Amino acid sequence: MAMALTVTPALASYLLPKSRSVRMHREPWVVRLLKRLYAPVLDGSLRFPWLVVVPAVVMFVAASVALPFMGRNFLPEFNEGALVVGVVTVPGTSLEESDALASRVERALMGHPEIMAIGRRTGRAEEDEHVQGVEASEIDLTLDMDAPRRLGLPQRSKAELLEALRDDLSAIAGIQATFGQPIGHRIDHMLSGTRANIAVKIFGDDLVTLRQLAGEIEELMGEIPGVVDLSTEQQMEVPSLRFEFDRVALARYGLQIEDVASVLTAALSGIRVSEVLEGQNAFDMVVRYGDPKEASAETLREVVVDTPAGLKVPMKALALIYEDRGPNFISRENVQRKIVVMCNVSGRDMGSVVEDTRAAIARQIDMPRGYYVAFGGQFESAEATSRRLALLGVLVIVGIGFLLHLVFGSVRDTLLVMVNLPLALIGGVLGVYLSGGVLSVASLIGFISVFGIAARNGIMLVAHIRHLQQIEGVLDFQEAVRQGAMERLAPILMTAISAGLALIPLALRAGEPGTEILTPMAIVILFGLLSSTMLNMVVVPALFVRFGKPAKPVTEADIDRETHPEAHQLPA
Repeated sequence: MAMALTVTPALASYLLPKSRSVRMHREPWVVRLLKRLYAPVLDGSLRFPWLVVVPAVVMFVAASVALPFMGRNFLPEFNEGALVVGVVTVPGTSLEESDALASRVERALMGHPEIMAIGRRTGRAEEDEHVQGVEASEIDLTLDMDAPRRLGLPQRSKAELLEALRDDLSAIAGIQATFGQPIGHRIDHMLSGTRANIAVKIFGDDLVTLRQLAGEIEELMGEIPGVVDLSTEQQMEVPSLRFEFDRVALARYGLQIEDVASVLTAALSGIRVSEVLEGQNAFDMVVRYGDPKEASAETLREVVVDTPAGLKVPMKALALIYEDRGPNFISRENVQRKIVVMCNVSGRDMGSVVEDTRAAIARQIDMPRGYYVAFGGQFESAEATSRRLALLGVLVIVGIGFLLHLVFGSVRDTLLVMVNLPLALIGGVLGVYLSGGVLSVASLIGFISVFGIAARNGIMLVAHIRHLQQIEGVLDFQEAVRQGAMERLAPILMTAISAGLALIPLALRAGEPGTEILTPMAIVILFGLLSSTMLNMVVVPALFVRFGKPAKPVTEADIDRETHPEAHQLPA
């Protein structure tokens, strides 16, 4: 804007007088051709306004009605050139068995030519921020989608590859597999705590009832089109050791619960006491009683605890230790126990899958008293973000109207300029429909952006019509509207084409890495700009003739009154 207000006028004063078109007082042939084609269309719209206004209103209503029925996703699918495969077996599976199953999965995956490299992690350390047992593995895959073509094999799309991978892994008994991408997996984990697009959270008190409800909901979701990688959080009862401390006995020997707990920690998992240096590497020195796998209620009862008085007391004198069964882990949210049924979506938008799931649960699942279902994951974030962006869009429209009223000083002229906003909505909705019919955060940002861009066309047209009436003295109202539209044709088309040409490369790069967010936004802006520009040149002039008011020419006295108001004040 600073360049347009400073450098552009200076260059125009120097270059325009030397322009051939200015010297010859003749417009370029392209402009003359465009005006020749535009003139009959404009004359028809001014003579019969309803011929253009009614279709525009119908298209706006159709776009407004279609918008809520569009599919919804939080973010467009990323193309990261990599996959993350989560493989989970039954809790309590040994590291050797889990490693054997994961190796079978690796061999099945490497049978596909698109997979160039593979790496695996089985389990995570207990002190890791994302701790998980050895029954869980994460497999990282590096993809080269052009590899089959180089090998003379049929080339597959990413969706076809994922379908083939899922078919291969479904043949391996004893595992649950989920597919995602590195960044997408992390986004899902941050949003819902699960590595899946949709998380159906079931809340209640009893774990057995929660598992029963989760099984019923998982069965229902398996019949919904678009649901893939369906699984239930592995919460089940496993063998465990229970410790019940005798507080009277602890007080008798002058011990605290944490004193005894530290001894049990040393017995079961060990305590780090120092470091051992080997060259440049440092290793923790851990002291423990023996192999934790051999720990049992009998051996732990004989563990000796030192008292402050120097006595050595067996653990069985301080606590009741016995074997029991309990959940392998406890999952809570807002202090309430929950279990999660999770899935990814393929071939459909996330919003439709969630709506179908909600309807199926409400229709077929009888929730016990005190139990309820909530949806998490990307869909939950998409709803919250959509509400915020809708509010932001309303504020943007109000802001545009306020600024226009400050400039024009007329409610009529402000509304005539803002007609371009619904005209831009028509093209934006059409662009979303042609590009897959799915709204995302990127598309919503595109709508907000195109509203500001589209208002510029109306400003150029309405301001010039007023200029012709007030400054150049065109007294015939309809002639002023016609002349203003003809003279603004070239500037409006040039600005729209310039912006459109800049957006076309982004709009045509759908699916390429790095453009996943930009492409939906560019498509909405491009189509919205196209519809608002085309309809602006016929709808706004027609509405201006029907609802606009002629403006009086500005006289020298008016100019003098504006520039020297003190000279026209009445004496006190």
